[in-house]
Amino acid sequence: MSESEHIYDITVIGGGPVGMFTAFYAGMRQLDTLVVESLPELGGQVSTLYPEKMIRDVAGFAGIKGAQLIDALHNQMTVFPDFAPTVATNEEVTAITKDGDTFTLTTTKGERKSRSIVVAIGGGSFAPRKLAIDYDQALENQRIFYFVKNVADFAGKTVAIAGGGDSAIDWALTLEGIAKKVYLIHRRDQFRGLESSVERLHQGSVELMTPYLIDGIADDAELTLDLKRVKSEAHANLAVDALLVNYGFTADNHALRNWKLPLDHRLLKVDENMETSIPGIYGLGDCITYPGKVKLIAAGFGEAPTAINDIAVNLYPERRQPLHSTQLEH
Repeated sequence: MSESEHIYDITVIGGGPVGMFTAFYAGMRQLDTLVVESLPELGGQVSTLYPEKMIRDVAGFAGIKGAQLIDALHNQMTVFPDFAPTVATNEEVTAITKDGDTFTLTTTKGERKSRSIVVAIGGGSFAPRKLAIDYDQALENQRIFYFVKNVADFAGKTVAIAGGGDSAIDWALTLEGIAKKVYLIHRRDQFRGLESSVERLHQGSVELMTPYLIDGIADDAELTLDLKRVKSEAHANLAVDALLVNYGFTADNHALRNWKLPLDHRLLKVDENMETSIPGIYGLGDCITYPGKVKLIAAGFGEAPTAINDIAVNLYPERRQPLHSTQLEH
């Protein structure tokens, strides 16, 4: 049977952490599963943007680097070889149609057929919020960074981090023990991170530059930052080797609109089973909304069994649904 004729039980659109765990859990339920990922490799934004970042909302780990989490999830997906998912990377879904009980997914490489669909595309395509000042664009990835691919690149250097949220604080704490000196620049005296992280920040060696905004950048032997004090005409200069900007990202979930799925404020609206108003199409992770939704990897992991078990019951009602994880061992 050709790939275009093969009908999967489940097609997971999105190969980030939540999509990978969903595929693993579908394997535990012995469901024929396909994962379609638009990027060249699995891991989504964690692999692309945060391979070196410590992730702290995964049960069982006080902290785990993004790349290590993706490696662990990849290994987990192959625990049941007979039910390991088929993985299609570098392939983008452009349209979804339904004929009877079967969905057809039109992709950049052809057509895929599936009895159900799980959408786990996270926040969609992301772009960093950049500095709102003029600077030499050639400095990007040389002295000015929006992503960290390798923390070793900052070893022994003086680093300034701009931002006041969880990501900026996490990078400040991560680089504190690697860089020669770390400054954290924020426009307010208060930070918007987890209480435990903010407490560690105040107890550590990171020098807090608040309340300041970056008003200019000069590149010479060092990167000189012109810092303007908020609600004041006062300025301060800061000479560093590198600047890491963490002002957040702009997201675009245009794919959901293109697929003509039911949206609520640009997010996929789901019910208590993670199912949309279109029977057979489910959503997980940061691309969905429901009352009380929390946008954390841990929350997405918890949503996966809910969706998969509902799909399994609908596709194979004769099978007994597991009541708890240990039953899957028997």
